[in-house]
Amino acid sequence: MAENKGNYSANNIQALEGLEAVRKRPGMYIGSTDSKGLHHLVWEVIDNSIDEHLAGHASHIDMIIHEDNSITVKDNGRGIPTGMHEKLQKSALEVVMTVLHAGGKFDKDTYKVSGGLHGVGVSCVNALSSYLRAEVHRGGEVFEQEYGQGKPKADVKVIGKTDRTGTTVTFKPDGEIFETLVYSFDTLANRMREMSFLNKGLHLSMTDEREKDENGDFRRVEFYSEGGLREFVTFVDESRTPLISEPIYVVGKEEGVEVEVAMQYNTSFSENIYSFVNNINTREGGSHVNGFRRAVNRVFSKYAEDNGMFSKLKFKVSGEDFREGLTSIVSVKVPEPQFKGQTKGELGNAEVTGIVSRAVGEVLGHYLEEHPKDSKKIIEKVILAATARHAARKARDLVQRKNILTGSGLPGKLSDCSSKDPVESEIFLVEGDSAGGTAKQGRDRGFQAILPLRGKILNVEKALEYKIYENEEIKNLFTALGVTIEDKDGERILNTEKLRYHKIVIMCDADVDGSHIVTLILTFLFRYMKPLIEQGFIYIAAPPLYLVKKGNTKVYAWNDEERAEITKNLGGDDGQGVKIQRYKGLGEMNADQLWETTMDPETRILRQVTIEDVNESDRIFSVLMGDEVPPRRRFIENNAKYANIDV
Repeated sequence: MAENKGNYSANNIQALEGLEAVRKRPGMYIGSTDSKGLHHLVWEVIDNSIDEHLAGHASHIDMIIHEDNSITVKDNGRGIPTGMHEKLQKSALEVVMTVLHAGGKFDKDTYKVSGGLHGVGVSCVNALSSYLRAEVHRGGEVFEQEYGQGKPKADVKVIGKTDRTGTTVTFKPDGEIFETLVYSFDTLANRMREMSFLNKGLHLSMTDEREKDENGDFRRVEFYSEGGLREFVTFVDESRTPLISEPIYVVGKEEGVEVEVAMQYNTSFSENIYSFVNNINTREGGSHVNGFRRAVNRVFSKYAEDNGMFSKLKFKVSGEDFREGLTSIVSVKVPEPQFKGQTKGELGNAEVTGIVSRAVGEVLGHYLEEHPKDSKKIIEKVILAATARHAARKARDLVQRKNILTGSGLPGKLSDCSSKDPVESEIFLVEGDSAGGTAKQGRDRGFQAILPLRGKILNVEKALEYKIYENEEIKNLFTALGVTIEDKDGERILNTEKLRYHKIVIMCDADVDGSHIVTLILTFLFRYMKPLIEQGFIYIAAPPLYLVKKGNTKVYAWNDEERAEITKNLGGDDGQGVKIQRYKGLGEMNADQLWETTMDPETRILRQVTIEDVNESDRIFSVLMGDEVPPRRRFIENNAKYANIDV
């Protein structure tokens, strides 16, 4: 029979059995097959254990990263039922592990609220794992079933007796599916810490069997919170100076929706809001965040107006003024949440807006009456924010209008590329005029632009917004990139329609000063041009640290391990006759060396800057660039082994 590729008939319709659909289109179920998707597998398993805690049955959750990057999650909940499922005529454990949309989450008598909403969680993990083992302690017996790529290797069997209850799941992500199989300790630990704050009274632990300390013990962290969100907001704000004596705490319940909010005013200039629904981080916000903001605007505005505190202002106070320097955690438990989009990033339940607004409004009203000193500080901060925003808009308009009136408005220091296509164009932000000169000589003028930055740019973490428009280097960045900041619906947004380069490369010396300048630039980009990071336009160049030479042979090394290996290969164990040059700065390189090691697309190493966790990134920037020294010292000590430090 001749093959007819143009035909579309009944024979072309595929009915995927069981978990085949998940393996065929993993992105539909876990978002992606990169590092984010890999970590998502862990969240799905942990969410099941968290749901047991929310139902009042689990007090401990332990996670282990094994040496081969397989994961074990163990809880002391009720244990997944193992009895025969009437309809499917197989063990309920096998049903949960192998059938999509199967689980106790759909029965409101079993789980009042739940994070695993679609009933696809653990079965997806099973489908995307080369191996998974489920062990259930229930009814005095230990049950076990093993799977390969989602398929049972044998029936559920009893392997022993027990005097406890709970579920243990061990899984190894499938190398056929995922681009990377290596788990990040920090990513997992940050989420576990978050979970401990959101679920006060829950013991969480994490052990990493890939790493041992000097005593030969595995790396281990434990998380437990009694104060919940109050401790959470204090932790997030550890590097900021509080404006009020203690966090404002809200708890309420209406129509089955539980509301918990902690908020803390500080002396910084940015709003930081962390929002959750049934422990799921809603990064895009939603109706619960709208309700919170509505209450803050309404209650503070009424208090200030009633007390004549805005009488001298000649311009209107906007919603964002009430939230400048406000860190808040908004957590709601909703019996039947509706999310916008597959990733559960935004809550859609309209009724939640009013419920949160009423709960927060009532507590804030009492707070303002009972704490007149703190209330006065907050309103003074709001007035300062409004005044600064007004000044910032004037300064911003002046800079942006000047660019329009003077033609191209491009800074004189910019050596632009000839290409006008942003997709193929790239700009290097280079530390200092000396390195800038070398980069200009070594670049490909067709698509590479160079903007030298003189000295260290302004630390925007400590500066009012209008001050940044007075800084020459920051003004040059705005004009060179072609982006503008605009006010829309009371919010500040970045307009990227006229962005001139789709690769923005920070290129600094590989020393302490260079690292500091990189951090200053990243802080500015994170605070004022975050969409450029989110859209993948920001990169950090990786110039080599060493040039290893013997005779006419030259080899570059990017770290100490490479240098040692190259030295050994060229000169034997003692390295006689090998010369090593340590590059302290980009200016020490010849133009052709800078091109071949750091700028040539064929050979260079570029590190793309991504944001895996906006809230954690916010906290780290405030730790590194804020006023408080102890948190910064702790961070550097904990991460020193990952850094290149010249003494």
